[in-house]
Amino acid sequence: MGPYAFAGGTAVVTGAASGIGEALAGQLAARGSHLVLLDRDAGRLEAVAARIRAASPALRVATTVVDLADDEATARLAAALVAEHPETTLLVNNAGVALGGRFDQVTLEEFDWVMAVNFRAVVRLTHALLPVLKTHPGAHVVNVSSVFGIFAPAGQAAYAASKFAVRGFSESLRHELAQDGIGVTVVHPGGIRTRIAESARVGSGVSVAEYEQGRKQFAKLLRMPPEDAAARIVAAIERRRPRLLIGWSATVPDLLVRLLPGSYWRLIARRAAPATPPSV
Repeated sequence: MGPYAFAGGTAVVTGAASGIGEALAGQLAARGSHLVLLDRDAGRLEAVAARIRAASPALRVATTVVDLADDEATARLAAALVAEHPETTLLVNNAGVALGGRFDQVTLEEFDWVMAVNFRAVVRLTHALLPVLKTHPGAHVVNVSSVFGIFAPAGQAAYAASKFAVRGFSESLRHELAQDGIGVTVVHPGGIRTRIAESARVGSGVSVAEYEQGRKQFAKLLRMPPEDAAARIVAAIERRRPRLLIGWSATVPDLLVRLLPGSYWRLIARRAAPATPPSV
């Protein structure tokens, strides 16, 4: 499979109003991709689109406001994307939400909210757009997992479950689509400075003091600018890399899990905050 061709293609990017999604939108546009940008934050999304339109007036930049936690709305969106953007050559499932708290501190409704956005939306959008992507040889899919799709810390049962699911789904999908000439990259970012931590929900059973302590501890790890992470993702797309680890906070846990699959937590528990929101 040759390198992915950005120029002239159309990229659908979820979670495009901030963080990695916003940075990806700008960098894909700089490489000549038309854009379909999705997010639940209408104001931020339109601001991102306006900047890209001003910088690249020759490109088509469409926006759609959607809450991916709403399964029915996501299904309608998927059908609309197929009908309105049959030229799509790249799907980037980047949107994600976080929930702080041990499993016994969150409700099943809160758990399901995370799964809806982080996993079910990925599945729905990918399933709907696959027939479109298959009409364009050399198309590509990017699914953003997390370092918590590599190891599972205490206090992140919902988030880790969703991101491990994205990882498994992506790997299987990659093997299935190879014969169709479609690439699949699963991304595992580590400590990226995005808004997901500040906008994370807190489990109903988590005390404010417990959450704040964990949040402050974890914030120390959020060092990489989203623009740097986006640049690595764009390079991985072009090169058709199957798997991308971003930052030492992803590569080190990956190594620990490989070496100590049953006992890695003993080495990193001291640096983990049980109710802390994840980095990406």
